[in-house]
Amino acid sequence: MHSTQAPAGGVDAGHRSMITLAVMLATIMQALDTTIANVALPHMQGAMGATQDQISWVLTSYIVAAAICMPLTGFLSARLGRKRVFLWSVVGFTLTSMLCGAAQNLEQIVAFRLLQGVFGASLVPLSQAVLLDTYPPEQHGSAMAMWGVGVMVGPILGPSLGGWLTEYYNWRWVFYINLPFGLMAWLGLVAYLRETPKDDSRRFDLFGFAALAVAVGALQMMLDRGHSLDWFASPEIVVEALLAGFAMYLFVAHILTHPQPFVEPAIFRDRNFSVGLVFIFVVGVILLATMALLPPFLQNLMGYPVVDVGMVLAPRGLGTMVAMVVVGKLVGKVDARLKILVGLGLTSLSLYEMTLFTTDITAWDVVRTGVTQGLGLGFIFVPLSTITFSTLAPRFRTEGTALYSLMRNIGSSIGISVVITYLAQRMQANHAVFAQYISPFNPSLADAVQHGLVDLQTPQGLAAVDALVARQAAVLAYLQDFRLMMWVTLAAVPLVLLLRMPRRNGASSAALAASME
Repeated sequence: MHSTQAPAGGVDAGHRSMITLAVMLATIMQALDTTIANVALPHMQGAMGATQDQISWVLTSYIVAAAICMPLTGFLSARLGRKRVFLWSVVGFTLTSMLCGAAQNLEQIVAFRLLQGVFGASLVPLSQAVLLDTYPPEQHGSAMAMWGVGVMVGPILGPSLGGWLTEYYNWRWVFYINLPFGLMAWLGLVAYLRETPKDDSRRFDLFGFAALAVAVGALQMMLDRGHSLDWFASPEIVVEALLAGFAMYLFVAHILTHPQPFVEPAIFRDRNFSVGLVFIFVVGVILLATMALLPPFLQNLMGYPVVDVGMVLAPRGLGTMVAMVVVGKLVGKVDARLKILVGLGLTSLSLYEMTLFTTDITAWDVVRTGVTQGLGLGFIFVPLSTITFSTLAPRFRTEGTALYSLMRNIGSSIGISVVITYLAQRMQANHAVFAQYISPFNPSLADAVQHGLVDLQTPQGLAAVDALVARQAAVLAYLQDFRLMMWVTLAAVPLVLLLRMPRRNGASSAALAASME
């Protein structure tokens, strides 16, 4: 049985503001770290004398550790108390960030990043659970708007901030930047957050956790390393896929038959929560997949320096913040499902416009589509977070937020893997098709040769033509990737029909929660 959380009504408005500030700092700190190190990887690679494959473990170790430990949040909070777990997570994350910055070799930074993932795993789900319990049900929309700013804007601003710190200071500052955030978050939590009751009767389901940890860890390893190992042509990827599938089968069978499972199946009986998990998976796919595609498009095909890439991508986060402020004001006035539909429409529109990109587009085109997509994601994220937990029993809240964050992270990992793999496949396919037009029977090519624009008689001339074909094949491949993501976004529209709004009276959430106890 889970512990019952403290009622929101017992927290006065002043304390609410300080708790919100502390929680937001912890959320932003963790959310930034999901992407801030990406830009600094080449600099780390040089400093550590590592290969491309070796330095990628700086990202892999963090992602896998966080994914494995995130489901532990509910159990640890029940047994030890939510405040204690939150404080130790903030302290551990901040200290391991300092150790990452001070690392002297590859082994050290990978080990410290792994520990950083262990401590950071619970920060986002705990912050969401704390805000849901701190605010009364009628203010959950506003609370989720504030929380969403950190979760959504952090990964978007991460590359910009990481690029700026790396360019003007040193790659180590992408980790040292966490110190002020961590200190302020810790002080706020110590002073204002209440401890929740502990549930000493809850037993740790070791087999259930182990099965889930192996499934999630193997899946993340497969997704992170698949594109560099040519997917199922590699024995490693085949083993990881089989391991993930078998472990997930064992986990599902176990929780359905064990008297005290690691995750109670009853949590999935709440329709809004179950649909919300699928929905946030799709949002995860869109959120980071675009951020994985645009930097190489701008740098490799349009010649943007890394700092300029950060500058043109940053307004995407501004669009998200504006949307969240607007959505926060519309809480209780407009149906949450309508806001989600508007968000899906804006996101699809931005991705459609990105399918029309050429190498002649201006920075304004990137900014404009980025802001539109940021607005769309903001309109989806806040009402979705609110409606997902609107009918879930409070005793499931911490466990629910951990699963919610886990699904978003897995969605992001799958999204990035899919778009990077699809990009490579389309580049090869497009190159093969375009190469067919390089023949003496092509009137346009013959005309270019006649006017001296192209030389097909020398190795240098042929190499130049091949480079031009490869460039155009790459441009089209990026556009095809954007189109794929547009269809993924539109495919999520029917999910809105499965969501249901809670009753509007003031006691609705409490009554619904009580009915599920």
